[in-house]
Amino acid sequence: MAVRIHDVSEALDGLLTDGMIIAAGGFGLCGIPADLIDGVHRSGVKDLTVVANNMGIDGKGLGLLLESGQVRKVIASYAGENRAFADLHLRGRVEVEFTPQGTLAERLRAGGAGIPAFFTRTGVGTIVADGKPLEVFDGVTYLRESAIIADLALVHAHTGDEHGNLRYRLTARNFNPLVAAAGRVTVAEVEHLVEALDPDDVVTPSIHVDRFARCTEGRKEIEKLTVRASTGAVR
Repeated sequence: MAVRIHDVSEALDGLLTDGMIIAAGGFGLCGIPADLIDGVHRSGVKDLTVVANNMGIDGKGLGLLLESGQVRKVIASYAGENRAFADLHLRGRVEVEFTPQGTLAERLRAGGAGIPAFFTRTGVGTIVADGKPLEVFDGVTYLRESAIIADLALVHAHTGDEHGNLRYRLTARNFNPLVAAAGRVTVAEVEHLVEALDPDDVVTPSIHVDRFARCTEGRKEIEKLTVRASTGAVR
């Protein structure tokens, strides 16, 4: 059964080591486990391999770990928006394993499902296929992709219950369910805690969650603030 930690700052106690693989949910800044990432940042743990759709933006989210020099390698599908990420990669300071977005999702899903590898057409004939085994099925070439299993998975959920079951909200559902299942140890930060979720509302069952805690209330990071143009008179 998942263990509830009352203070999110204590949720990572004893779990962080140099050189570990950390997978984080979220898409850009949407649905990222911001408080838990802050905890990794404060710990000073280094030489990390980070698995995420992307590294957010400068100074926020996973970008904090890049700027503090804690990341050795990134497995991601997108390097845009974060100038520090691009600069570090171009200077050879951070290794990047680019993985097409759907393939990244499937690699995480496979890790959570206990499937060691799978074949896909995505990336065949591109640098994505370099060094990977190829196989022909019915006259079509596929490449073999390996599953991702993280030493530590960090996720953000909108609602959790006292058993550790999780539900995500809207687009924040993105990579979080896949990451939650792909961790050897999974820690969740939760916006709202209830006594028990309706079984039909559970997206990530507690069997995939080791620890969970309430996150900072009202914390919503925004990548690009867009406001409606003024229409004139203010009423």
